[in-house]
Amino acid sequence: MAALNFRHLLYFHAIAAADGLTRAAKRLNVSPSALSIQLQQLEHQLGHTLFERRGRRLVLTEAGRMVRERAAAIFAAGDELVASLKGAQPSARGAVRVGALATLSRNFQMQFLRPLLGRKDVEIVLRSGTLRELLQGLEAHRIDVLLANLAPPRDAATPWISRLIADQPVSLVGHPRHARKRRRLDDLLAHEPLVVPTAESSVRGDLDAFLARRDIRATFAAEVDDMAMLRLLAREDIGLAVVPPIVVRDELEAGTLVELRRLPDLKERFYAITLARKFPNPLLAALLK
Repeated sequence: MAALNFRHLLYFHAIAAADGLTRAAKRLNVSPSALSIQLQQLEHQLGHTLFERRGRRLVLTEAGRMVRERAAAIFAAGDELVASLKGAQPSARGAVRVGALATLSRNFQMQFLRPLLGRKDVEIVLRSGTLRELLQGLEAHRIDVLLANLAPPRDAATPWISRLIADQPVSLVGHPRHARKRRRLDDLLAHEPLVVPTAESSVRGDLDAFLARRDIRATFAAEVDDMAMLRLLAREDIGLAVVPPIVVRDELEAGTLVELRRLPDLKERFYAITLARKFPNPLLAALLK
């Protein structure tokens, strides 16, 4: 391939930063038509379309996202070269963008990110939201991987790749006073109020089926989709929480909550969801393995 034209790369980077030709042209003090020609020449040289037009907006393609990241690294390397010659310390860092359901256990997220935590050459960008919002972000290349406790439906129109990366047992967890008298699981479920996930959770569906099989009419003190609130309600002794122990690991270690009984055959499954990409973020390998 012919030598890369770095001016073309600089112009492309300016368009990506400005979200459009007109604003980038103003910043660079060139005409939009001249800038468009420079972009077309770069795309021809690379053999990939770097933007797609959506209404009046230019949106990066997957190849465009990868080129933007590499371009930023190239420009950062140039800055480092100058800084090194002046005796300054280098600062270039890679980035990985992780989306997680707003309701997902923070302890699990920390466990997933641990291979990259503390690395000085890596910046971790965390975003939370609904499954729909995050899937849109994944498709638009705003995030590299999505963490969820349920796998989204997959068909020809939704080509998500869902990797099961962990499953956790589910237990009844409650105030330490409940541990003073050892009681059978069915007795706890039938006579103690429960704090349970909402119906959208896979754990809740499994719990409802489990109760029906045992013909137990349980009382739900609260139904919550926020793990932080579930932990708080359990600590306040509002009811026994139906939860994977990893969610309340800190409270279990501190003794403010105790694990009373495991719920047989109930598990919460955790998925790392990606899209098949020609240019995957190389930092993902350390997380997904």
